[in-house]
Amino acid sequence: MRKFTDKKLLVATHNAGKLEEMRALLAPFRIECVGAKELGLIEPEETESTFIGNARIKAHAAAKATGLPALADDSGIEVDCLDLAPGVYTADWAETPNGRDFTMAMTKTWAACEDRAAPEPRTARFRSTLVLAWPDGHDEVFEGKVEGQLVWPMRGQLGHGYDPMFQPAGLDITFAEMDPAKKNEISHRADAFNKLVACFEA
Repeated sequence: MRKFTDKKLLVATHNAGKLEEMRALLAPFRIECVGAKELGLIEPEETESTFIGNARIKAHAAAKATGLPALADDSGIEVDCLDLAPGVYTADWAETPNGRDFTMAMTKTWAACEDRAAPEPRTARFRSTLVLAWPDGHDEVFEGKVEGQLVWPMRGQLGHGYDPMFQPAGLDITFAEMDPAKKNEISHRADAFNKLVACFEA
């Protein structure tokens, strides 16, 4: 595994919530994190059908455009009764002409479960794939997940994306009801990040 020896890392995301989550996770390593939006980078088209494929597109595009090592995440929610949908298309389910509307996406997801008369608990998981890419084309891949179930109606005002309808296994609150620091300890991104840190450790 290649070690990360730079002091600055580009987080290849335009999602403010995801950027802050990454900054919090990387804070102990004293690495300066800058977001793709801050550097005016365009979002590359995600043309792959896997989390790894799409994360690689984003990480390598950002590293090539800036000359900085870049960390990209591709994540989504898989619902068992929907044949693992929305999966890599999680963000697409939220797309509107005026930006992403995750309340609409969650409503659509629950309605799809209802249409199938899926029994409860409606099990699901968040998946995260992190790709750390260097300008020379090398990359390292780290995958994480967290199991849980969907709840309705949505609960909580914290978090982002599908957090208000996802209740992690073993808990009785949703990610959106959880203190962000606690979520950062158990999330799918944290699971992947716990594997990534080997790149940063001396």
